[in-house]
Amino acid sequence: MTLPFTNAVRGLSITDVAQDKKIFGTDGVRGVANVEPVTAETALKLGRAAAHIFTQLNPRAHPTGARPKIVLGKDTRLSGYMLENALVAGITSLGVDVLLIGPLPTPGVAYITRSLRADAGIVLSASHNSYEDNGIKFFRHDGYKLDDQIEQQIEDLVFSGEIDSIRPTAGKIGRARRIDDALGRYVEFAKASFPRGMSLEKMRIAVDVANGAAYKSTPCILRELGAALTVVHDEPDGTNINAQCGSTFPSEIQRVVRESGAQIGITHDGDADRVLLCDEKGELVDGDEILAIAAVDLLQAGRLKEQTLVATVMSNFGLDEALAALGGKVVRAKVGDRYVIEAMVERDLNLGGEQSGHMIFRDFTTTGDGIISALQVLRIMKATGKPLSELKQCLKKYPQAQRNLKVKEKRPLEQLPAVMKLVGDAEKELSGKGRVLLRYSGTEPKIRLLIEGRELEQIDRQANEIAEAIQSAIGV
Repeated sequence: MTLPFTNAVRGLSITDVAQDKKIFGTDGVRGVANVEPVTAETALKLGRAAAHIFTQLNPRAHPTGARPKIVLGKDTRLSGYMLENALVAGITSLGVDVLLIGPLPTPGVAYITRSLRADAGIVLSASHNSYEDNGIKFFRHDGYKLDDQIEQQIEDLVFSGEIDSIRPTAGKIGRARRIDDALGRYVEFAKASFPRGMSLEKMRIAVDVANGAAYKSTPCILRELGAALTVVHDEPDGTNINAQCGSTFPSEIQRVVRESGAQIGITHDGDADRVLLCDEKGELVDGDEILAIAAVDLLQAGRLKEQTLVATVMSNFGLDEALAALGGKVVRAKVGDRYVIEAMVERDLNLGGEQSGHMIFRDFTTTGDGIISALQVLRIMKATGKPLSELKQCLKKYPQAQRNLKVKEKRPLEQLPAVMKLVGDAEKELSGKGRVLLRYSGTEPKIRLLIEGRELEQIDRQANEIAEAIQSAIGV
């Protein structure tokens, strides 16, 4: 089943978007900045709708005369200024105050929302996308992402005009103020996830902060814990976020580790809710390997709740085998960290994540947090005395062939007969010893193909055949 072509809308008006009545993707609203739906006009409407919904959702009663409040943070994109001001106008026009915290990682916004007891949090970021894009993501008062039902309520208000008549006047209009200590609060929060009696002294760490939201926080946290750092891409200028750096260009952290002699490399995406690592040999350590290292450690300590890890359908089957060998198991959610979190909350589990580097350590936080995830691996390295290259051996991966292809439209998969025939042929050829996954991206105009099996040559050939058929049918 196809996903709505929500975040690749190009050159449409909000009226055109309204025909589909869908502006939220798998992670908030995302697209080219200053093109619908990521415009100042729509941001203002989203601010008004969110202010109305969130003040109703927060169960805490507001004292007499006290206004509701919403935390607003962003990454380092140039368009953040435009969208920030539009959201402030929309939110304050509903009589709600705005607490501005400036550039801070997405998980930092979630934490500050809880710390300041705000009614909601909003972050302006397009995560790993290039600077031309931006997005609007929302957190509830408790720091968790919104579910589909709440997003639908916000969308309905944006399009219906139902709250157009709500116009506080005079002293009832909201006001905005800047919170100066947000960075310091988040630094202390993240450090609290690392054992108080342990330090990172005598550890050399390479860090790539992608010219993004963690350009101050991650180096500060690691230095305060005693590490010696080599930091790159920490000079954001509004246009260089994710530009040939960060977790979408992992070859960069591999280069820095090799040149600096670091024992570990840490690389974030633009809003630092994810992390990939690099071992001391310069080899990449992806989200599946990080999850395996953490899950094995928690299992052995008897602290993995229900002996269960939450992964996604894209995660390597080797995870299942690694945990099963120690009496644990893996349950799988749809792709998207919000779906991983929903599965964790539903079953009260404490570890989950994605191959892409979103990891949720729910003992410490409510959402994916790149630096907290990295700190957990650093803790294990210090406690065991083992290098990262040895720790990652706990996961024996099945070979995977992945293709991410740009598409001009997101036609239902059943309307691509040539593609689906090749998918069926590949599944028969794998004969139960592998799998084929084909899905549209929820955040980009792309289709994602993954084939997993025991023979790399076989699955690589199958992936090429299917990719060629996709390009012929709907490729750009």
